[in-house]
Amino acid sequence: MTLPEVMVTSAIFGMALAGFMGLQLFALRYDQTVKMKLKACNDARNAQNRVAADIRSAGRVRIGNGDSAVFIEAPFGQRQEGNAIEIYPNKADTNNFIRYFCDPSDDLLKRYVNNGTEVILARSVTNQLVFTSEDGFGRILSNNFNNRVIGMTLQFSQDQSGGPAAQNGFLYDYYQLQTKVTRRALE
Repeated sequence: MTLPEVMVTSAIFGMALAGFMGLQLFALRYDQTVKMKLKACNDARNAQNRVAADIRSAGRVRIGNGDSAVFIEAPFGQRQEGNAIEIYPNKADTNNFIRYFCDPSDDLLKRYVNNGTEVILARSVTNQLVFTSEDGFGRILSNNFNNRVIGMTLQFSQDQSGGPAAQNGFLYDYYQLQTKVTRRALE
């Protein structure tokens, strides 16, 4: 072999190696993006399933605004929507409850049980009106009658590293999850 043949062969091998390295780096970045999206979808699905299971088995459901310390039910005659929902497993026992609420101070959807247990269900929630009481056609009701459908809408966003998208100028992904649930045992 001559020196020019070795140099040409080395150059071709170097270009092929650089191409494969570029392809490998692209695949690693793409894998991280897909993992972030799958985690966000999985967290949202788990939150939806937990809320739906509690609503289906509820004895009484109230919609309003609140946090872990206080709950204010939406008044009769006004739109039944808010950042919180209070679920009573037993219709007669109002001391035993489960409260889901979106905390505007840290953009978290939380589950609070009357024994003091608090669990974070979803992060980076951007909407404040999460829960609604609707009729069968999707219109928001102004009463809390028995035959209503409970709607839950979660809108949240994450930057490409999986954190909140509120940082300056970073690209982010926006997600929305909507579900409607009704109780199994009506009054």
